Amino acid sequence: MILSRRRVLQAGIAGLALPSVARAAPARVVVVGGGFAGAMAARALAARELDVKLVEPNATYTACPLSNAVIAGFRAMVAQNFSYQRLAASGVRLVAQAAQGIDAVKRELILSDGVRLPYEKLVLAPGIDLRFDALPGYDEQAAAIMPHAWKAGSQTLLLRQQLEVMPDGGLIGMVIPAIPYRCPPGPYERASLIAYYIKTQKPKSKLILFDAKDNFSKQKLFQAAWERLYPGLIEWVPLSQGGKVVEVIPSERVIVTEFGRHKVDVGNVIPPQRAGAIAQSTGLADRTGWCPVRANTFESTLLPHAHVIGDAAIMGAMPKSAFSAHCQAIACAAAIDASIRGDELPPFKLINACYSLVSPDEAVSVTGVYQARNDRLVDVEGAGGVSASDLSADGRAMEARYAEDWFNRVTWQTYG
Repeated sequence: MILSRRRVLQAGIAGLALPSVARAAPARVVVVGGGFAGAMAARALAARELDVKLVEPNATYTACPLSNAVIAGFRAMVAQNFSYQRLAASGVRLVAQAAQGIDAVKRELILSDGVRLPYEKLVLAPGIDLRFDALPGYDEQAAAIMPHAWKAGSQTLLLRQQLEVMPDGGLIGMVIPAIPYRCPPGPYERASLIAYYIKTQKPKSKLILFDAKDNFSKQKLFQAAWERLYPGLIEWVPLSQGGKVVEVIPSERVIVTEFGRHKVDVGNVIPPQRAGAIAQSTGLADRTGWCPVRANTFESTLLPHAHVIGDAAIMGAMPKSAFSAHCQAIACAAAIDASIRGDELPPFKLINACYSLVSPDEAVSVTGVYQARNDRLVDVEGAGGVSASDLSADGRAMEARYAEDWFNRVTWQTYG
């Protein structure tokens, strides 16, 4: 069964509903992180009449989905920014601090200013941290020269500015890590849109992808689009052909692989990743760097009364994406509410959809449906699928509109 894109936009989770019975004494739930997972979890928990605090030090959230269009120059950065004001109006109490630690015995979250927030349940959605120790030569200082742009904001604009000042005929090198990382098809959408930029603005230029993998999400769809739209502008170097990068030299703008040195005009280095800092410092992450959870409730397997959702969690087949994070937030809120009430949580399925622009007016997509089995999320056999390889021009344009529609819908549901 291939889900229709319209049904995916309107869905995301099946089998869960808000309760209709009011509670006498709201339980205290503290949520850490104001991205797609944390902010939506806070809103969904508040809708269930719980006492919800959202711990987030930033006043504005900058969304990653569609930020590759900012790099390519056809989307404004302001379209990626969202405040928490309307979230506060929905009953969520905002705490503008960073989370510093967890006292699991007392069930208290410790803030950076030393204040302790008591909780019955704790939800952590810390997102990712970049592993600046994983690639020789690449650290936070190097990112000012060879930006990663994998956290939307100033890095996004820096990469865009570097493309703008690059001479026509310049060489762009992109370093792509091995799985797992946030948004598996994200580098290839970025490659498509950078290729669009150089085709329309600097057609003598070229983009080389140095990839630590031999295959990637939606590979046939991306490569067909590159051949059709950007012939000769993108060179993909997979792992088996020397694509693994072993060092970067930012001062010289040099990318070093196992087989050679490559001097580039613009370097976009996407390093390996792990769960956000609070997960590392509190023991929520295991030796993989990610947070193991029970997929039916999103409870941490390492810390009682704590739930982890979004990019930081590992739970099986469901990929790290904004759509996944949004759905996990709603399901996690239902699981917490059922636990507090002493109710049985009904079975449910989660849906992920990932839209990738290959030009301003065309996109490709993949959808998946997942259910909990043995504490892991597994694919529902026969559900989901990818865009048809022979999709018409109108169909590809429709996919691009679905991408925008999804972004507008999810940001309105979360922050609007």
